[in-house]
Amino acid sequence: MSSMWTLHDIGDRADLRPAYVDAVNAVVVDTWGRADFSREERELFGRDQRYQQRARLVALDDDGSPLGHAGLELPRADNTRVAYVEVGTVPAARGRGIGSALYDELVARSRRAGRTVLMASTDHPSEPQGAGTLAPPTGAGRVSTAAPGVRFALRRGFRLEQVERHSVLDVPLEVADAAGRTARAQAEAGDDYRVHTWSGATPAQWLDQMAVLHTRMSTDVPTAGLDWTEERWDAERVQDRDDEHARRGVGYLTAVVEHVPSATLVGYTSILTVPHTPLYVHQDDTLVLREHRGRRLGMLLKLANLARLADEHPEARRVGTWNAQENSPMLAINVELGFRPAGGSGEWQLTLT
Repeated sequence: MSSMWTLHDIGDRADLRPAYVDAVNAVVVDTWGRADFSREERELFGRDQRYQQRARLVALDDDGSPLGHAGLELPRADNTRVAYVEVGTVPAARGRGIGSALYDELVARSRRAGRTVLMASTDHPSEPQGAGTLAPPTGAGRVSTAAPGVRFALRRGFRLEQVERHSVLDVPLEVADAAGRTARAQAEAGDDYRVHTWSGATPAQWLDQMAVLHTRMSTDVPTAGLDWTEERWDAERVQDRDDEHARRGVGYLTAVVEHVPSATLVGYTSILTVPHTPLYVHQDDTLVLREHRGRRLGMLLKLANLARLADEHPEARRVGTWNAQENSPMLAINVELGFRPAGGSGEWQLTLT
């Protein structure tokens, strides 16, 4: 492999997109040993810039083969001091300074945009124990200090703030067992709560209330020491999110729970289907408002959406989800459903000086 390489800002260069996708997927498969998290071009580049300004960079060998990728996301509507950075180098190209060059460019751009906080994630196919590990201040979860991404982050002054557990559930669930669990959860919830489901775009009647739930999702889930404040959602932002999913080829299955006496939505859960495979789907957000917890509504919601998944996507075989290791209530629901630990991520933060 040649020692010469160049860094490119993709911008509107559609001709550079395949190389970027190839670099992303090479890093994904090397990290996880499987392609569940691989991406397609439309999924990666179908996002708009209204709420997040995005930049994508790719490093190319002199023969045009991809060597590494980088991504920068700058929130525009809220949390405008924060920049999300992502850097990956394909396995055969490591040790050539490519990751460092990509990272330095992202830092420079973040500074020019006036950002003072960098956030980043490192992926881990298993959760280590014992010596050679690092725990966040929450004390929940660990990452290996030998992992390349961890070494990269520590050398640049990042602080590990949180560890998330990745869990996987084999589907479809056994029908009789799922029905029994649903009946028990509904009995505990009582007649004051009713589940509704839909696929794709949010029904007009629920747009405003879903905006409230998305706003609460940004504040009601554990964020450890991450410098993250409320995201402000309205009906238009919900619609834009729905349009973006369709443009990216991402399916969206939603279950909500209504508090019948007040005609108010008090919880939701969502599953994302992805264009590159029918076998793996993402369990996305799940939230029950604090004032309505303790009634098995989280279990009721997840069971309803898993039933819908079985009906609409019977080819699905695995559901993956991510939860903060200190989020014991949600982890308990997942374990009860049959989710098994399958790795995790470290969530990192750096204050720019």
